[in-house]
Amino acid sequence: MITLLYFARLREALGTGREQLALPDGVTTLAALRAHLARRGDAWAKEMAEGRNLRAAVNQVVVAADAPVADGDEVAFFPPVTGG
Repeated sequence: MITLLYFARLREALGTGREQLALPDGVTTLAALRAHLARRGDAWAKEMAEGRNLRAAVNQVVVAADAPVADGDEVAFFPPVTGG
């Protein structure tokens, strides 16, 4: 089981800020997890699309798409932050 957290526009678009998910067979990287979530369709497909600018952290460390994910991990998705 992994914990998924969604922040900012993602929380609003997806209608949730947090969920528990049994890690699907074959999902071993952040990119594979994102693709799995996109297959839910509708807002999920839009927000998790491969070309969509989205950041992620595994266990509170910002990571790249090829980062491993494993049972027990906390994965957070958030849009890039800008400031001035």
